[in-house]
Amino acid sequence: MRLILKPQFGLSDVRTDAEEQAFRSSARVDQTVAEFSFTDTINSEEELRATCGAPSWFQSKILSTLNARCRQFIAESPFLVLASSGVEGRIDTSPKGDEPGFVHVLDDLTLAVPDRDGNRRLDTFTNVLQNPNVGLIFFVPGRRETLRISGKARIVRDVVLLQRMALRGKLPKVAALVSIERAFFHCGSCIARSQLWGPSRGLTS
Repeated sequence: MRLILKPQFGLSDVRTDAEEQAFRSSARVDQTVAEFSFTDTINSEEELRATCGAPSWFQSKILSTLNARCRQFIAESPFLVLASSGVEGRIDTSPKGDEPGFVHVLDDLTLAVPDRDGNRRLDTFTNVLQNPNVGLIFFVPGRRETLRISGKARIVRDVVLLQRMALRGKLPKVAALVSIERAFFHCGSCIARSQLWGPSRGLTS
């Protein structure tokens, strides 16, 4: 066994012989990949489609407004990932979670996502100030499909809205108001393959 010091956290850990071998093997794989020369790349959508095929009927049903099914999914969702980008093009993805229905559907074209107290990095909001384009993907435990939404966001702090999103009497300081441009359900193949909601993850399907 090998003792691993972590001075940045003031902690120590122990790595078993098997874990050490796996670590060294992965390091060798990374080195091999770094030395590899990739020449067979895809450079156009035509090549991409010829290789991977056309979208399935499930993914091709893109909406420009939220329908009843979208609204219900958002009402049941306790977790989403919000993607944004600054002017330099650097992408950030931020997890957002709370009680189911914490994201408010204001109408068929508008969502409000509260910002609860956390690490206060505010990566999403600083990006939105430079570039309003955002993407969201909603998850519901036990459900295979996910809901993908894209649109433009702005930062609001209207008290009337924040009061509606209060949690245990505490108001969020700000919210992301998202104007929806498109929405669609993504097929659940990746959720099924990963067994994300399976018994091994502590949840049943």
